Amino acid sequence: MTSSAIISHPIKSIADLPVDKTLATALLSSMSVYSDQLHGRRLWLACSGGRDSLALAALCVQLYRQGKLPCLPQLLHVDHGLQSDSQHWAKHVANWAQAQQLPCRILQAQVNGHDEQAARQARYNIMRAHINQDDVLLLAHHADDQAETVLMRLIQGAGVNGLSGIQPWSVRRQGGQRNVLWRPWLTIRRATISAYAKRLALPYIDDPTNKTGDNVRSGLRRDIMPALATYNPNVIDNIARSAQLLSDAQETVNAQAIQDMQQTESTDLQLLPAQRVLNIDALQQLPMYRQRQLLHYWLGQDEPLPPVKQLVDDVLTLSQRDDQDHQTELFWQGRKASYTIRRYRQQLYRMSSEWMSWLKLPLTEQVLTLSSNLFSHSANNLTSLTIRSSDRYTWQLQVKVDALVRLLENSADGIAQQIVLKIVPLNREQRLKTEMAARPQAGKKLYQTLGIPLWLRDSLMVVSITLTKKSEDGSDIQTDIPLLLASPFESWLLSSEQTDSDAKSNQLAEYIRSELSLK
Repeated sequence: MTSSAIISHPIKSIADLPVDKTLATALLSSMSVYSDQLHGRRLWLACSGGRDSLALAALCVQLYRQGKLPCLPQLLHVDHGLQSDSQHWAKHVANWAQAQQLPCRILQAQVNGHDEQAARQARYNIMRAHINQDDVLLLAHHADDQAETVLMRLIQGAGVNGLSGIQPWSVRRQGGQRNVLWRPWLTIRRATISAYAKRLALPYIDDPTNKTGDNVRSGLRRDIMPALATYNPNVIDNIARSAQLLSDAQETVNAQAIQDMQQTESTDLQLLPAQRVLNIDALQQLPMYRQRQLLHYWLGQDEPLPPVKQLVDDVLTLSQRDDQDHQTELFWQGRKASYTIRRYRQQLYRMSSEWMSWLKLPLTEQVLTLSSNLFSHSANNLTSLTIRSSDRYTWQLQVKVDALVRLLENSADGIAQQIVLKIVPLNREQRLKTEMAARPQAGKKLYQTLGIPLWLRDSLMVVSITLTKKSEDGSDIQTDIPLLLASPFESWLLSSEQTDSDAKSNQLAEYIRSELSLK
């Protein structure tokens, strides 16, 4: 059984048939532009079996046989199961590839939804899962696709970045995976590809859903683009050229935004990509248009699509407020993650939902009895104590046990019978004296003095040492030495009337470091 959507040409080898010079020049020129990036990378070709992707696969075969292409791409065909004939289409693509001696993989995808966007996302997800790190995926998008994309984004109110359209070379990151999408035909008209497919008698799949007009893209293709062509027959080429000019403009805007971000980001408070922080004082030194550009760029990092203008405007308004209300939260559902944008004093925070959930995990109290032989069993004389951990983030305290023990054993107070290091969550009623305060503080006063944002106030640990000695009458005397108040990003030295000198406490605290890491 075959499918009526498959053009009724027999499957045959096309290696020795005439090459289309326009299509070949576009592919080889693009390959020359990105030759350094392509070097040493495996090449795949996303092949739906439609006219465009089958034509690109055919051209690759021809150029490879002529020695003009260094390697053949491997075809990837995704069977969504959305069409009743999808299995026949997959088999047809595999048979055609076999006739060309072209490697081909058929992948099965599960689509969560019924629209074209859901199908596209499923395609990319399954292909990305199949290929390796830094592999290149070759795509057959052309000038007509580019024009439709630009018009779609114009209707949606996109800015310069959106109106720059589809990029010929784009790096895509998701989790730890990094791949490249390469589109060498963005200057080529659909009509040129159609003529080439006809000359080669390619048995491509003519998917009927491309013409139904039941989504924005197909509606533009069927109704709007022909109407625009009556006003200017070069409308597709002109829109594609405008997209290229806007792409160049976006590169200029991005370069300025990157430079501005380097001057305004608070690097000591960042954990990328979970938490990104901008200094508002530095932000407000910029002209207003550069503030908007910077916020647009800053918010959209780690995401394939930029934030909407309304979000940028809301964040700009948040940065301009002069009240002391730190409760305001803005939310953005990106493509890869959801984010919360908040302000505390003169800092703007963009935090992922995964990171916010991590901050709500319980803290682990740690008690470590110190002895002179403990450090001999730890690497680099360090003992790691985990305070909070998930499969994504880990917060640990790195303790130089040997240095702590030696300092305490050599103190003028004599040798303690027992030395215990304690790391416990801060009790909101607990009074602590930091170097930044003249007297002990607790609760809100302490948080304000140290400048701790609301969402980090349940992520504070008190580090102290308890010394146990024998009195003359044989009873135990305990002395508590507070050392540090630690958060995932900062730590503060503590002092107490129980210590003989702040200098000793400071020296002890130097042997304890808070480290937050991304797995």
